[in-house]
Amino acid sequence: MSVVEWLFWIAVAIPVYAFAGYPLALLVLRSVFQRDVKKASLTPHVSLVIPAYNEAGVIARKIGNSLALDYPSGHLEIVVVSDGSKDETVSIARSIGGVRVLALPENLGKTAALNQAVAELRREIIVFSDASAILAPDAVRQLVANFADPSVGAVSGRYCTVKSADVNIGAAEDIYWRYEALVKTLESSIASTVGAHGHLYAIRNELYPFPAAETINDDYVIPLSVLARGFRAVHEPSARIFEEAREMTGFSRRVRIVAGNLQQLRYIPLLLRPFQPAPFFFFLSHKVARLFIPFAMLAACGANLLLWGRPFYRGLAAAQVLFYLLAGLGLTGRLRPRALRLPYYFCMVNSAGFVGLYHALHGRKTLAWK
Repeated sequence: MSVVEWLFWIAVAIPVYAFAGYPLALLVLRSVFQRDVKKASLTPHVSLVIPAYNEAGVIARKIGNSLALDYPSGHLEIVVVSDGSKDETVSIARSIGGVRVLALPENLGKTAALNQAVAELRREIIVFSDASAILAPDAVRQLVANFADPSVGAVSGRYCTVKSADVNIGAAEDIYWRYEALVKTLESSIASTVGAHGHLYAIRNELYPFPAAETINDDYVIPLSVLARGFRAVHEPSARIFEEAREMTGFSRRVRIVAGNLQQLRYIPLLLRPFQPAPFFFFLSHKVARLFIPFAMLAACGANLLLWGRPFYRGLAAAQVLFYLLAGLGLTGRLRPRALRLPYYFCMVNSAGFVGLYHALHGRKTLAWK
């Protein structure tokens, strides 16, 4: 094969492996190295921390949902930490009984707010949950059952979207998060996940690492620090949290996530000292491979044009044209069935990679979690 052909097939292989080959590899590994978590029904003392910035529109609903959880009230402390909110978040939270409110005077960013809150907590388990999402009644019970296994240091819940029909890419979001839940479940059953979902995860209090204030993806750095200390970080699909699909559709949110994923690269040494082969493989396949997909897509298009003179590659070019045509039509929101909007969703998410790279290279001041 020519150099251009090699470039084309390598570019195609990157997204194919990241989204199809990797889950298949996990299935094979699980058949050989499955490691179950020893769960038990228990109710340790828990601090449920809700970080909030200008969440007046949802904070009462979130607190009401938290107070109604199926967990002994004497064992559950609900803490709202307002990160310099300028609206009525603090006054609304304080007007509701049974809640502890920490009002920080300045907007320092989500990770800095979490650090200040955790410094004041003394309960055995800390659960983090964002204000915009709603917990299933048994979510905390399902999470803490995993801590009966002394090897477990952190547990993440399953993120679920609702009202997907209300937004253009809602169906695509739902498919994506179902896929992510599958991957995390497989990783967890082999060794450990290499990240959680910020809407719902838990950690043993004594293992909280107090990450740097500029950390973007706290839900990656905190669970990864648990692995570095010899504990497992696992995924619990039965601990569900729900959010309207529209909350995840913003392009700027995708840019922040990508910038955070790039920032994560600096934490690779946590998997190397001591070397943890399975989580290291998971990190390369689940996190790093996806960072190359936007560039692979461009390379595949360019190489395909250079190979236009060959009938086989001309057919592949036609397939690419169809894919990007569907992506363009998906922008209009008129495609049926909604699954046909996946090309648009895929292109939107990966185009955010270029903007996220720019922000990662030029600092993160404009990416503070709001």
